Amino acid sequence: MKSMTCKQLGGACNLEFNADTFEEIAELSKQHGIEMYQQQDTAHLEALKKMGELMQNPAEMKNWYDAKRREFESLPDV
Repeated sequence: MKSMTCKQLGGACNLEFNADTFEEIAELSKQHGIEMYQQQDTAHLEALKKMGELMQNPAEMKNWYDAKRREFESLPDV
């Protein structure tokens, strides 16, 4: 199991997610983003805006995703 924070995944806080795969940690981060959007958390709204802009360019989004996957895979197990 590996651990990454919301900030490491493009978010705005230090909430830590733990998962066995990058796909699982990405889903945890996504659910957290949805919760923060529903709460209209200003810092997270700004992070979501930046992520939305990144998603407009599929090549940049793929590069970002691949880099985060490599970062996840390089982390030690917790």
